[in-house]
Parts: sequence; C-alpha cells; structure tokens
Amino acid sequence: MQRGRTLLQGAKSIVAVTGAGISAESGVPTFRGAGGLWRNYRPETLATPDAFARDPRLVWEWYAWRREKIAECRPNAAHLALAEAAHRGRATVITQNVDELHRDAARIVANGAAVADVIELHGSIFRMQCTRCGALRADRAVVDATSIATLPKCERCGRLMRPGVVWFGEALSPAVLERACALAARADVCLVIGTSAVVQPAASIALLTRENGGAVIEINPEETPLTAHADVSFRATATETVPRLLANTV
Repeated sequence: MQRGRTLLQGAKSIVAVTGAGISAESGVPTFRGAGGLWRNYRPETLATPDAFARDPRLVWEWYAWRREKIAECRPNAAHLALAEAAHRGRATVITQNVDELHRDAARIVANGAAVADVIELHGSIFRMQCTRCGALRADRAVVDATSIATLPKCERCGRLMRPGVVWFGEALSPAVLERACALAARADVCLVIGTSAVVQPAASIALLTRENGGAVIEINPEETPLTAHADVSFRATATETVPRLLANTV
C-alpha cells in the first residue's frame, strides 16, 4: 500500500483503466463468472452485429433486461474515489464498462459543478445508435422488446435503433481509442482496476504507460496477464483498495 501511495503522490498525470470487476461490486451483472449468463445464451453470441441482424428483438430483450438491472445500481466507494481524483484534475478515468456508473459518480462528486470527463471505450448501454443514419441519443427509458414493432426507432429517419455499445467483432471508435492511448502514454501512473486484461485493445493501454517510463498499479482479486508487468499488484477488490490508495494522495 505504501509503495502504491508513494507512486501516486509523485505522479503529475494518472489514468485509471477500469473493467467489469469495479462495477460487479455495485451489483452489475458481469459477462464472465456466475452472474454473466442470461437464459441459455452466452453474451458472446448476443453482443454481435450478426446476432442483431438475425434477431434484433432477442438482442434488445437481453439489453432491456441489462438496462433494467444496471439502472438499479449505484456507484460504489471505488467509483466515488476515482471521481474525486478526476474532479480535482489528478486523474482521468478510462473504462471498458458500459454502465455509466463512473459518470454517475462524477455527477455526485461535482454536486452541480462541471463533471469530469470519462472515456468510455465501449460506449454506453444507455445510448442508442441508428442502424441507418448513425444518429446517437442518450436514452434511459424502458425498452419494450415484445415485438419488432415496439423496438426503439430513430427520431431522425425512423429506422431501427441498436444499443450504443461496441459489440464483439466491432472496432472501437478510432478517436476514443487514440485519446485513451495518448493519455496512457503520457501518464506517470496507470491504475488498472477490476479488468481481466484479456480484451484488446483495452488490455494494452497500461503497457503504453510502462513502455514510456510510467508505473502500473493493478487491483484485482485474481492474477491476470498484466500482473507480471505491474510495479504494484493488489490481490483485493476495488472497494477495499481504491479509496485507501487514493485517500490524501491524489
């Protein structure tokens, strides 16, 4: 803990890369593990362009269920600690999660002030994108997936909307990825929290910090492919580690 705190105290630039583990502690169902399945389908078979083209109603039914579950969740102590650091201009959050809990935490911490930016690599489950014109809209309304006719439609062109997330087999937004990589490459410290470090290209972001002379701090209950490259590695959960690590240091 002291080694991690010392690294953070001396850092001028910090990025925090977060994965499903940090949100699982808020009750968000994960892709991997016991809570990661829905009915008899694996997420990898539903979160794809092919699955949506084949059966958009089924895919939207799954996303409607996920949106409902996630809407009940609240930011935990780790989300809030990172939001505090971001609000003070000491850190930037880069997340693989689509649940918007980092944004919710930023709003809580800001209390009416300007909200610190959050880089969402894989988009947001509370955004929709038109399958024809590409229009995006923020939307937290309940999705009626009982039939094709009741699925969300674009307000601009009337075509079917899809979840505003990056699916398996799709590329990340080049602009979003470029910004995340640039910040990581310049960072003095990269915190990697609750991610399996297997999904590319997000898994390589921390290595950009290390390759450019910065330090990597990993927080994960289990060892990951990144562990061998970390300067400090905590085998613990985000909520029990992040607030202690950041308190009075960032």
